Amino acid sequence: MSRRDEDRFRVRPGVPKHRGDAFINQVLRQTSKAANASGGRRGKTPGARLGRGHVAARFTGQSLSAHSRRATVKVRLVYLKQVGVRSTITHLRYIEREGVGREGEPGRAYGAATDEADLTAFEERGRGDRHQFRFIVSPEDGAELGELRTYTRHLMARMEADLGTRLYWVAVDHWNTDNPHTHVVLRGKDDTGRDLIIAQAYLTRGLRERAAELATEWLGPRTEQEIQRTLVREVEQDRWTSLDRTLQRESTDGLVHVEHFNEPRLHRQRELLIGRLQRLQRMELASEPQTGTWVVHVEAEPTLRAMGERGDILRTMQRAMGGRRRELAVFQPGEDGRALVGRVAAKGLADELYDKGYLIVDGTDGKAHYVALPPRAELESYPTGGIVEVKGAVGTRAADKTIAALAVEGVYRTDHHLAIAQGQATPDRDPHEVVAAHVRRLEALRRAGIVERVTEGLWRVPADLPERGRQYDAHRLDGGVAVELKSHLPIERQARLIGATWLDQQLIGGGKGLGDLGFGVEAKDALRQRADFLAEQGLAEHRGQRVLLARNLLATLRGRELTQAAKNIAAETGLEHRPVADGQRVTGIYRRSVLLASGRYAMLDDGMGFSLVPWKPVIEQRLGQQLAAMVRGGGVSWDVGRQRGPAI
Repeated sequence: MSRRDEDRFRVRPGVPKHRGDAFINQVLRQTSKAANASGGRRGKTPGARLGRGHVAARFTGQSLSAHSRRATVKVRLVYLKQVGVRSTITHLRYIEREGVGREGEPGRAYGAATDEADLTAFEERGRGDRHQFRFIVSPEDGAELGELRTYTRHLMARMEADLGTRLYWVAVDHWNTDNPHTHVVLRGKDDTGRDLIIAQAYLTRGLRERAAELATEWLGPRTEQEIQRTLVREVEQDRWTSLDRTLQRESTDGLVHVEHFNEPRLHRQRELLIGRLQRLQRMELASEPQTGTWVVHVEAEPTLRAMGERGDILRTMQRAMGGRRRELAVFQPGEDGRALVGRVAAKGLADELYDKGYLIVDGTDGKAHYVALPPRAELESYPTGGIVEVKGAVGTRAADKTIAALAVEGVYRTDHHLAIAQGQATPDRDPHEVVAAHVRRLEALRRAGIVERVTEGLWRVPADLPERGRQYDAHRLDGGVAVELKSHLPIERQARLIGATWLDQQLIGGGKGLGDLGFGVEAKDALRQRADFLAEQGLAEHRGQRVLLARNLLATLRGRELTQAAKNIAAETGLEHRPVADGQRVTGIYRRSVLLASGRYAMLDDGMGFSLVPWKPVIEQRLGQQLAAMVRGGGVSWDVGRQRGPAI
């Protein structure tokens, strides 16, 4: 192409191929990415005119100064189809949970015109919404505001004026942290019923500046003494501070020149900024290659942010453990293949905006462990005082190796395995329980499409089962941890009741893994009480320092507990109990679940009688529906409806 042709060349954009919401959604996603990269600065965001509030964002914060109150606003845009239908009600239940009120009471949701918001109705009205906004608003010195509820209502009224539409929202105030804050859930619809699109600049900056303006109007500007007191504390703090942000802004080509601190806008902070640089130098996060010129290392920000998070974690653990002396540790998946077993000492949300929870586990090793739960984990699944097992690093399972070794020409038989297990039986090793555990593993792998059940007790397995099983576990953990509830009952309650408990499993295993400190000692004491109780029931015998357990102990305890539970249900409902035999197919309407010491069971009602079948989380959404189940070796596979179909 000649230069003359190049001069005549003009780009002529065509009509977008994607019209309507699909195209707009793509534009908004790219705009969001660009805005995040620019930090929402004025005039720096491509597509800044997209969405409501882009005009207001140009004028917010004009009354703010260095003496204004500060506010933090965290925003999350949630696409409801991506997170699931239960996301809204789960989040609302989290923020209204026990202990977040000013006096330790449960949180109370409110709205623009009511002090008692109906969360169920709010969730139902927004069930068809495409998206939803979730905010956390934390004004500086929020405790001095007195009434966060009134403050939030004024803030949302200003937001309505900025966006030019009525907003539909609920909020819950939290007073359980050092910084009182408010959770706001905002529907993604405007007052005309159309999707509510808010400009990125308003979300990243405008709303925060409105919150700061309101706090300043209510409390007045900060005094010089207040500002200096805050900055003095920051000099020695092991976290990312406003002083660090100032140093970051004032750096030129990676260098901080102390002479710039003599400028009028920084003169009052001069000594504090130099003190912060010296603190960073002692932490090996900064250096002074020549007098008056400093280099803040690139790893300073991520290191300080990580230190701040770890400090928050340690303070949380210390509060959770109270006066109990424990070595504190953060559970790190991937360090080794060992599982952490212990008691849930406390639980909560590490990230309240994204509903990411944590557990404080008082381990049998005598340590207290902080466990970050994977996304969407239900805190309600892990009761305080219950026993859990936490696994991180993914290795090859011994069960997978055993199944592969026993398979003949790719076929594993339970009767063959049972015969071998009976030949290797010991008083603390029930052959039937051993085989049942392997069958449960096979059921999980079958649902993943790795193995195939040919018929009852007959499985077709691949030659590389151990490796494929390892890959399956790694995918399921998704780089995080897997937490399994071993018992919902504290060990104190397990010591003297009929049922197959976690303590019984420890007795069968000889109490291996129980340490001589902390919860390990408490578990050993509970084991001695459990052994005495089993002896009273004729299910154990003391011989010197040894305890001989009855054969099939777990099955016997489980059977006795199920029998008693069935009697209670029969007396309550008038239905006849139909015991379930191994290998039997059971059908009926799922009426309710029954939580026992031996585990959780589903009650299936066939109209004339009922059966108790091992429960699985997947059926809970099918309460009141017709289900079918096949019970095998203590495990169960569930089918939907009366017809045979894909197992769940």
